[in-house]
This record gives sequence, structure tokens and C-alpha cells, in this order.
Amino acid sequence: MEAKILVVDDGLDSWNLLSSILRTHHYQPIWAADGIQALSGARKHQPHVILLDLGLPGGDGFVVLERLKSNQLFSAIPVIVVTVQDPEVAEQKAREYGAIAFLQKPVKADELIATIQGVLGQQA
Repeated sequence: MEAKILVVDDGLDSWNLLSSILRTHHYQPIWAADGIQALSGARKHQPHVILLDLGLPGGDGFVVLERLKSNQLFSAIPVIVVTVQDPEVAEQKAREYGAIAFLQKPVKADELIATIQGVLGQQA
């Protein structure tokens, strides 16, 4: 069974790149373009992992991360933050809010896949 990966990113170029990488490695990407879609997508699809951009329309990704981690339905789903934001500031805050990993854009395919595999291996 393919692991479902919810990609929360409002950028079509990012979505195309990330979904291509995920499909190449036999993951099933699901797209959400904002926080509302992220929460409804998590509810509907019960993904194995969530890739979360922090720069989202209508609110930042930290709010989405906080909502995911405070909801019993989603709190166990690992969240990997994938962002252009400065890691000096954003990484610590993302981890405090419950992110399991932090990747800087532009993300390298091998780094992304290794991180996802590590996260999925921890769940097994």
C-alpha cells in the first residue's frame, strides 16, 4: 500500500515538484493549498505524513501546525515542515509546535525521501 502524503503548499510549482518526487518513490501525494484544506484533507484522507509549508494564504503554517497537533484525530500524524523561512527562527518554533522534521526549500529529493522514510520507519 502506498503511503499517503498530504502536501500543504499554496505554490503550484512546489506542489508539482514535491508530488513528482513523491510519486517517483511510490507515495500518494494529496494537495491542500491552505489551512482549511489542510485540516479537511487530514480528516478525509488520514495521511501517513504531512508536508507543511509555513507561508500559507489566510494564516501562517504555525497556526495550521498548532491545530493539527491539538486535535486528537490528527495529533499522531507526523508533520514535516518544508519552507523557505529562515531556519534560525522557524525550525525551533516548528519543533516546539510539534513538527517532527524541518526541511529548507528548495528541498533536495534525496533529503525529502530520507526524512519521510525515517518518519515512517519510526511509526512502524
